[in-house]
Amino acid sequence: MRVRVAVNGFGTIGKRVADAVAKQPDMELVGVAKTRPSYEARRAMEKGYPIYITGGGKPEDFKCAGLPVAGTIHDLLGKVDIVVDAAPDKIGRENRKLYEAAGVHAIFQGGEKADVAEASFSSLANYAACRGKRTLRVVSCNTTGIARAAAILREGWGIDHWEVTIVRRAADPAETKKGPINGIMPTFQLPSHHGPDVLTILPELHIATLAVVVPTTLMHVHVNHVRLTRAPKDATEVTDTFRKAPRFRVFAPWEHVDGTPQVMEYARDRGLGFNDMMENVLWDEGFRMDGRDAYFFQAIHQESIVVPENVDAIRASLDLEVDGRASIAKTDLALGLSRA
Repeated sequence: MRVRVAVNGFGTIGKRVADAVAKQPDMELVGVAKTRPSYEARRAMEKGYPIYITGGGKPEDFKCAGLPVAGTIHDLLGKVDIVVDAAPDKIGRENRKLYEAAGVHAIFQGGEKADVAEASFSSLANYAACRGKRTLRVVSCNTTGIARAAAILREGWGIDHWEVTIVRRAADPAETKKGPINGIMPTFQLPSHHGPDVLTILPELHIATLAVVVPTTLMHVHVNHVRLTRAPKDATEVTDTFRKAPRFRVFAPWEHVDGTPQVMEYARDRGLGFNDMMENVLWDEGFRMDGRDAYFFQAIHQESIVVPENVDAIRASLDLEVDGRASIAKTDLALGLSRA
């Protein structure tokens, strides 16, 4: 029997999560919710996803656009076991009241404050602790990337301290009202919100984060210095561990991937989903060990890295899978991320 899933919001994250859910063997996408007609709503219709109206949406607007609707968000919630809230930032907190009234489990996104849910979630870092929670929050793209890497390093060598500077993209490719156009903007929140957010998953981690915003839409890049508890044999031992771990892609020098443009070109060539890069990206050349000190770069595709985490969060919340690694393997196989 497949669990019944709704996705409330069909934008950058919601449309990707909806596709990912539809591919899972143990899940059924019952419908998606939209506030107003858009090209994304048309794509939902073309894909055969029933559309439900949420927020202040008007049925006549959808009718004029030639988009059939199956009902309201209340109708949708009455048909499902769990909802993934992919609404714009801060809307999820208001939507939580709807989910509580309907008695359904809910997954929120990192744009909401941590207290919107019972726990923050990362598949590799704390799946077991999140099993059975009625509400979970999948942390933001950068926090997801840090938590994944922390889970691998903590298991292999332990972590004493982590310092990371996050070079952030200014906007997603479809956004036209954000900047900077020509500038590098320091984020004067010190530390940046990413460090405290990681602590909602790994509270024992000693981490300090800074961030700058740069005029690109491709990806984020993390500049990391991690002091490990135990020294590995060499850098290759660490990069090989990342290479074997799920949801990591380590590029070798012979692949000539110099930066984020080639990473996204690789993603286009691979052609999964929206030509996304759902894995943490590392480079052999961008990793160095000095005793217990690890220095490395990693790149994070902001539009897609949280998508497989949302799928695993559904399984954790409904306790469909006891073992996090088993859920990851199932998700990744369905999405085409598995290297097996």
